[in-house]
Amino acid sequence: MHASGSPILVIDSGLGGLTCVKAVHALMPHEQLVYFGDTARLPYGSKSAETVTMFVKQIITYLRGFNPKHVLIACNTATALALPALQTHFQDLSISGVVEPGARAAIEAAGAKEVPVIGVIATEATIRSKAYDRAIIRRRQRAKLLLRPAPLLVPIIEEGRQMDDLLVQLAIEQYLQPMIDRKMDVLVLGCTHYPILKPLIQEIVGMKVRVIDSAEQCAEDVARRLGAAGLLWGDDQSQQVRTSPASWLKTFVTDNSPRFAQLASRFLGVRIDAPRWVPPDELHAMTSEPSVRKAV
Repeated sequence: MHASGSPILVIDSGLGGLTCVKAVHALMPHEQLVYFGDTARLPYGSKSAETVTMFVKQIITYLRGFNPKHVLIACNTATALALPALQTHFQDLSISGVVEPGARAAIEAAGAKEVPVIGVIATEATIRSKAYDRAIIRRRQRAKLLLRPAPLLVPIIEEGRQMDDLLVQLAIEQYLQPMIDRKMDVLVLGCTHYPILKPLIQEIVGMKVRVIDSAEQCAEDVARRLGAAGLLWGDDQSQQVRTSPASWLKTFVTDNSPRFAQLASRFLGVRIDAPRWVPPDELHAMTSEPSVRKAV
């Protein structure tokens, strides 16, 4: 039985999911969050569905002791490749991903245009999965889709490069110019890393193109789900929650790089405590069946 005070788990291959953490906290500031970044095994975007599914199963099993009221797969690749398998495997948990909220927002942003041109940039695995194709066309059959893998962006962001870095600008222009030339109306940032570059992306595509931030859409989707289940941690408990990240956020990583805290502060806009390091071998040791672990 999950309680309204139970935490929300947010899982990603690296740091990108922290954009979802920031959006969830901004929308639901009284919620407790647990973040797991699989930093030793990223990027997920070049791996098989079987490997990604195994990785995320291990992480959820490791974190089961927190008795989460919801699990957000804050990784487009993991959502596209593993979400149905995860929902089947962990049937007692509420689990959602990032593709459906992003697709829904793209259709809303397209408005009444008869044949909107919707662009999606994402990892190679997300594009190959056709998850966005299916999610968008199911809602708007006459939409024209422009899908482009952008494999350089995740490592560039994880390296901590800034928007004024010429390499960042050239990479984004390379990926987006063909889509701009085809007069896209909406651009979906199909990776939770990308919103950190949203101001630069918006500048490059121009203000006439609606840029969909998947992190914001995920936060709204989680809020709707928790509200429908009666599990929102309401304003009447706000005095129990402090504004310091140490009071509402726990972080775990598989590679405790000294850069994590610095980059995490860039993603979240606030300084955070050092994350707990979970060696990949410890995750490999987890059984395939959900276990009842004491929260760490």
